[in-house]
Amino acid sequence: MKMKIALTFFLMSYATALIAQSKSVVKADLSYASENYFESAELCALAYTKMTSKGGGALKKKADMAFKTAESFRLTERYREANEWYDRCILLEYQKVAPEVYLYNGEMLLMMAEYKKSQSNFEDYLKLVPGEQRALAGIDSCKRNKDFIAEKTRHVIENQAALNKKGFDMAPMFGDRKTSQMYFGSSREGGIGTDKDPRTGESYMDLWVSGVDKKGNWTEPFLANGEGINTEDNEGTVCFDSRYKTMFFTRCPNLKKMNLGCDIWMSEAKGKDEWKDPVKLPLKNHDSISVGHPCTEDGKYLIFASDMSGGFGGRDLWYTTYDKKGDTWTAPVNMGGEINTKGNELFPTFALNGDLIYATDGMPGLGGLDIVRAARIGTENKWENPKNLGAPINGINNDYALVELTDRKGYFTSERKSGNGEYVPDIYSYELPPNIFDLKVIVSELGNKDKKIPDVRVVVTDNNSGTWEGYTLKSGAVFWDKKPTGDRYINEESRYKINISKEGYHEDKNGSSFTTEGLTYNQNFIIDMALLPKKPIRLPEVRYPLNKWDLLVDSTINSPDSLIFVFNLLEEYPGMVLELSSHTDSRGSNEANQKLSENRAKACYKYLVEQKGVDPRRIVPVGKGEVESRTVYLKNGMYFVDEPVEMEGVETIMLTEAYINNFRSSNKVTFDMLHQFNRRTEGRVITMDFDSTKAPEASPNHLIFVKYP
Repeated sequence: MKMKIALTFFLMSYATALIAQSKSVVKADLSYASENYFESAELCALAYTKMTSKGGGALKKKADMAFKTAESFRLTERYREANEWYDRCILLEYQKVAPEVYLYNGEMLLMMAEYKKSQSNFEDYLKLVPGEQRALAGIDSCKRNKDFIAEKTRHVIENQAALNKKGFDMAPMFGDRKTSQMYFGSSREGGIGTDKDPRTGESYMDLWVSGVDKKGNWTEPFLANGEGINTEDNEGTVCFDSRYKTMFFTRCPNLKKMNLGCDIWMSEAKGKDEWKDPVKLPLKNHDSISVGHPCTEDGKYLIFASDMSGGFGGRDLWYTTYDKKGDTWTAPVNMGGEINTKGNELFPTFALNGDLIYATDGMPGLGGLDIVRAARIGTENKWENPKNLGAPINGINNDYALVELTDRKGYFTSERKSGNGEYVPDIYSYELPPNIFDLKVIVSELGNKDKKIPDVRVVVTDNNSGTWEGYTLKSGAVFWDKKPTGDRYINEESRYKINISKEGYHEDKNGSSFTTEGLTYNQNFIIDMALLPKKPIRLPEVRYPLNKWDLLVDSTINSPDSLIFVFNLLEEYPGMVLELSSHTDSRGSNEANQKLSENRAKACYKYLVEQKGVDPRRIVPVGKGEVESRTVYLKNGMYFVDEPVEMEGVETIMLTEAYINNFRSSNKVTFDMLHQFNRRTEGRVITMDFDSTKAPEASPNHLIFVKYP
């Protein structure tokens, strides 16, 4: 008897549980089917907990409820909760029924900056649906995230607290030519619509307007004026024609009425800041289709977003034109694969230069909807090559509905973390501050960068005829930052010429130049310049074998390559005429050494003229024989041909025959090295005013080698 009673009690309890389970499931399913996602997220989660996993098909039904829970959280933009439920779906192997579990979970993880996990989910999705564009774009987004961050622009982003209140504030648009009015959609308190949107849990949105006060600040927003503009339905995403006489906006019906799609409505100006009753544009052939997010320049060509059939996936951008003769709008035309993707394209606006700005989640980006910009093709209504605007305008969550104020600043909508930790749509401003450029000029001696020249006069001229000057310090450098007035010396979109001069040095007639045109980043310009002293020019070592004039090529030095210095020098100073003088050591007779030095100078001349193409009139080869000993520098037992920067402890040595002979017996290596130092070629500037039209012909004897014993 007791067993019978216990069994009866168990069956009654089980039946009661099944009834409770059934009621919760039915309630959840109805809420989800009616797209009441904000409510269905909680109802589906509750139903899941009450569902049994035992019995035929029970586990599959439970997995299906987990998927509906995940979808409800995703569609109400609660990404972390959605990710948790997609993970649960995967554990229940629901991806075998709905492979998009991996796709959506990857997108949630992307917006959570979990890039490795996100990429793994996209890759798992591709195993089930090979080649799917949206997943490929997701993988690309994960891989390129570091690049997006590294290439972050200098834009300054600021939440517009004067425009934003508790709730959703989105899709700003200027309402007059002076940009002194801003229209936007908002779910804040005080609107016409009092019901809650079951998709978001927020009040239905209305169109609000803000003006600019005398200080340039946005004033307290008010509801847009006009009969029938704001209703119990959702109103938002507004645009105007160029005269601001016609307004287009999106209206989505209150879901309590019916599950109907959104429409675009048009209203004509009634007076200042007031609008006539709007009329609905006939753009769709079925009530369930949504059209919205209008965008126009002239009120005749209208771009909008829609989920109508014939697109590429999700919501696409379409266009229609006004037929004046028929007083109607033409059948919508898809804007094509250059603009649309397998994802969603929404919130189109026009840039000031005619480019098309819109939001997409179907291209590589930082997460969610990203703002991209497509370049206009000529004057046609065609656009190409959409490019992501990058960080910081785009973040890891949704960013959309950008409107330009100037080419450097404007407003947009972003779902960034608010003060209470929630991600809600708010209106933000962006501004690209002026680039900051500094200039540093460093002057050294030509051919010796280590030898800096102080007290050099440096004159800078810009293309607007502005000129200023300064003098180099002991370091050889002069630096310009800001003027005493606070204005900067170096400005954007400007070209600059630099000239330097100092007594005792040849004038640098060519100077140097740089430009800030087209630059979008701060930059420190460091310009290295050189002056040629009015004294013999020490060329890089040009060496010769003993008693020969062949240019020596060995393991330590390549003489032809060394003569490239002379070639570059003549290229840099087109007015220069250079004497190339060759020297021998003291061994041999004076007569023989004179002939040998002449041939060595001519060997250099021949190389520069015949192999490098230098005008022969700009080089004069001269043989000096053995009469001019070289000056070198001795420091810590080592010889240097260049004057050390620090002269302390340095002995200046004239390489006379007598000095070199001191090492004849004691140090054969030093003896030969010092003689080699004297076998050299040097340069001396004859003039800096060479004129090819007036200069006499070069002597033909310069290419004739003299007889040498």
